[in-house]
Amino acid sequence: MKASTIFTVIALVGLVGLVPTASYSAHDDVPDPAQIARGAKAWAEQCGRCHNIRSPSELTDEEWLVSTTHMRVRGNIPGNVIRDIQAFLRSSNKKE
Repeated sequence: MKASTIFTVIALVGLVGLVPTASYSAHDDVPDPAQIARGAKAWAEQCGRCHNIRSPSELTDEEWLVSTTHMRVRGNIPGNVIRDIQAFLRSSNKKE
């Protein structure tokens, strides 16, 4: 799929309210440990069912946001599960 197509899909998804409305920043506070644990489990189950999963450090937080938003639509993954996965990725991808 071409990059322009991916951005079009993401824009359309945003128009219909599928993209989480909370702001997303690499500097957000660390989510609660329960959300991170749920995200780690969902990461292994959801992402691993179709392909090999990547290391959280392979992409930046912003790149993961784009990737997880795309996969939410493509994989029909509920929003609360994607937010847990994003919390796990952010907490695992912290640069010291």
